[in-house]
Amino acid sequence: MSNNQNNASNANSGIENAQKLWNYIPDLPIQVSHYFRQPFNPINILKWMFSSWFPISDRLVVLGLAALSWAYFHPSIETSKALAFDWVAQVYIRNLFLMILVAGGLYLYFYVWRKQGDELRFDEKPPVNSHSPFSFGSQLKDNAFWTIVSGVTIWTAYEVMMMWSMANGYVPMLTLEQHWPWIILLIFLVPIWETFYFFLIHKLIHWPPLYRTIHHLHHRNTNVTPWSGFSMHPVEHLLFMGSILIHFIVPVHPLLLIFHLQYYALTAASTHTGYRGIKLGKQFIFPIGTFHHQLHHRFYECNYGGLEIPMDQWTGNFHDGTDESHKQFSLRQRQKAKAIREKEKARAKTNS
Repeated sequence: MSNNQNNASNANSGIENAQKLWNYIPDLPIQVSHYFRQPFNPINILKWMFSSWFPISDRLVVLGLAALSWAYFHPSIETSKALAFDWVAQVYIRNLFLMILVAGGLYLYFYVWRKQGDELRFDEKPPVNSHSPFSFGSQLKDNAFWTIVSGVTIWTAYEVMMMWSMANGYVPMLTLEQHWPWIILLIFLVPIWETFYFFLIHKLIHWPPLYRTIHHLHHRNTNVTPWSGFSMHPVEHLLFMGSILIHFIVPVHPLLLIFHLQYYALTAASTHTGYRGIKLGKQFIFPIGTFHHQLHHRFYECNYGGLEIPMDQWTGNFHDGTDESHKQFSLRQRQKAKAIREKEKARAKTNS
């Protein structure tokens, strides 16, 4: 049976009684940003932007980590003009520490110490640790291996390349003193660019030949944990982190460069926790995981992008989590599987 037929079969399992499928369901339908809604309402756009950053969010946390990295754990522009083991190693060790801090910390909090139990957890099934398709027979070991060995290495390689390029005049550079309003604006635009770019490469690697050879490694994780988000094939890491190459055209400051890369790498961990957010006692602190992407990991062929730009809505791939949306999705999957079967029959008849 083909991957598409398998996915259609999974989709047809149904969400009609959603409580049987999920442990926790957020408010539905899932809402996309106000940026492209009609009629145009600037007040709602500002409210969406403010609420997605403040009073506290994973974006704001990553921005804080980027600022600390820039201030204390990053080579100067002058140092970056020549490649040298010491500063390259400094960047790698810092990135490794941050990934272990974020992915490892969230994994300990949710899955080892079980601080929230299954409260706000989308799927209550435990991670896979034996008799599994994962490397080393463990979802945790597999995810940590690909995250660290491939992910952190390629993340660091892009950062080193961009710093060297900036220092040597190949990438246009902004200065904090002269261009601070532009730097702030571009920081706010990073999540919007991420949604657009991620949709394009994500749709590409769902093309069956690329899915089978590359993206299937990430999709072993039907039930995600913080280590799942950045667990990818090296080619997918190259594509995913390649978002930073836009700064060969769009000017960049070292702080913006660090934030851009850390946002892609570290929020991959935070958005794959499998939980809606973090609570301390009865107090909800801030949201992290997204049901929108959890649906993608369950059903594969929906929600390829994010919520900042409604690419999935524009291309007919959006699943808003409701029963009606799932019925429409299931119908599309059945029609697609039927078309594939008919093509296979026609091909077999031609070859006979």
